[in-house]
Amino acid sequence: MERNLQILYDSCIKELNSIGIDLEDIGQIDIKLSKRANKRYGCCKHEAPDESSKTIYKKGFKKIIKYDKFNKHHIEISKWVMDLNEDIIKNTIMHEIIHCFPYCNNHGKEFKNYANIINKELGYNVSRTGDKQLDYKNSNLEYTEENNYKYKIECQNCSQVFFRQRYNKNFINKYRCGKCGGKFRVSIKEKKKIYYAYMVRCNDNTIYSGFTVDINKRLETHNNGKRCKIYKGKKACKIGLL
Repeated sequence: MERNLQILYDSCIKELNSIGIDLEDIGQIDIKLSKRANKRYGCCKHEAPDESSKTIYKKGFKKIIKYDKFNKHHIEISKWVMDLNEDIIKNTIMHEIIHCFPYCNNHGKEFKNYANIINKELGYNVSRTGDKQLDYKNSNLEYTEENNYKYKIECQNCSQVFFRQRYNKNFINKYRCGKCGGKFRVSIKEKKKIYYAYMVRCNDNTIYSGFTVDINKRLETHNNGKRCKIYKGKKACKIGLL
């Protein structure tokens, strides 16, 4: 998988060179698979900032130092992306390569300019955000993330939907939809508990019944003399579900 990733990366570099985009001036780049089970497609981390791109500004009482150019870049691609079609993988790689260019740390004006050129000249579809559900469908894979999410984020304008396990409380105020610029709304998935009715035969041959979401834990609690005064001091012999 790592080898295939490197081959696709090398192919992207050759394509960029073919349209006159030279990466020698932007510093050293390495690429690898992410070790974490990320929901995102990939990320680009930077090292060795170029002092000539240094700017200092104030935000409230804080002094912020910002660099717009770096000499080392580390691209990480999520493992699940490697299961998708090759053109989607290369599109992800190209997205992260653009982040290596000066003034492209974010998805601002410079990032969009490079993306537009690459999309027009090389036929890519680099954008600010990806559509995982569509990419899974185009790769003939089953999309199952909806069953494992905690937060559902939906654009109020174009109805684009994506899912997250974690959620930044400033997300709605900070970000807008990458497709239409619309505002997001967030909903939390309701956790559905399954309750079981149970009966236990105690060591004095009496029957006790109750209900719980965790049979094993409840039996352990009962045998420790907790939860019910009638049951206290007794030990369960058998347990069954109704």
